[in-house]
Amino acid sequence: MAAELNGFDLSGALVPASEIFQGGPPKDGIPSLDRPKFVAAGEAGFLMPAARVLGIVRGGVAKAYPIAILNWHEVVNDRFGPEPVVVTFCPLCGTGMAFRAELDGRALQFGVSGLLYNSDVLLYDRQTQSLWSQILARAISGTMKGRKLDPLVIAHTSWEDWRARHPETLVLSTATGHRRNYGRNPYLGYETSREILFPVAFRAEGFHPKERVLGLEVDGKFKAYPFVELGKANGEVKDEIGGSNITVRFDARHQSATAMDAAGRELPAVTAFWFAWYAFHPDTEVFRARR
Repeated sequence: MAAELNGFDLSGALVPASEIFQGGPPKDGIPSLDRPKFVAAGEAGFLMPAARVLGIVRGGVAKAYPIAILNWHEVVNDRFGPEPVVVTFCPLCGTGMAFRAELDGRALQFGVSGLLYNSDVLLYDRQTQSLWSQILARAISGTMKGRKLDPLVIAHTSWEDWRARHPETLVLSTATGHRRNYGRNPYLGYETSREILFPVAFRAEGFHPKERVLGLEVDGKFKAYPFVELGKANGEVKDEIGGSNITVRFDARHQSATAMDAAGRELPAVTAFWFAWYAFHPDTEVFRARR
């Protein structure tokens, strides 16, 4: 495997260069949204109630990022007041994650490298050209190698649910400056297929590869909560991870899960396809509902 792909130097990377693959598009072939426009909830007529969105609340401001748009762009460089935030989505892993886009007081702007590790998008920051693994939230190459981004609480739910909870929410507009058919899903059928398009280091068993899970890291321990198991638990699970008490709540109607600590604060978590969570965390614990 070459030590350079899509213009990125992979020598000395934290993951084997042989396990990094070109996804098809070149660097920036999937264009990030760097000057996102937003509309009020009442103007988001393109969203049906069941449409999937990522939702964030920061500083009293709520924003929804439709998956129908993120499928085509994967990265939104945004701000909540003075705070730089990057919203990321990997259609291949079903992972929507957001981070504070700042290290050492320096704001970072991210793009799509066109490269994948464990079938998950590798981002790059335009300031240093370092590659970042979305699910690891860590730079795997470049001058930022080894640095981590701070994850933010993000909801992965339906538009109906998000709007009901946050009626004043702003919504990412389809006026992106790019010519894309946001009414068409370029990954139609992928979520229900057992097919994984790119190699992964560890192949998961026990659940459908695309079963959604809520993945948590607490005190250095990892645990997955498959939605199919949460659905058997009457909407709420009291659990312990790494010595910390947590509560996981599941909304079957809106296919959304959240985790709270003992003080009732929502924890940053990852909603992902089971195969993707396991590929990065093969030592994960797995919640199973009591029979």
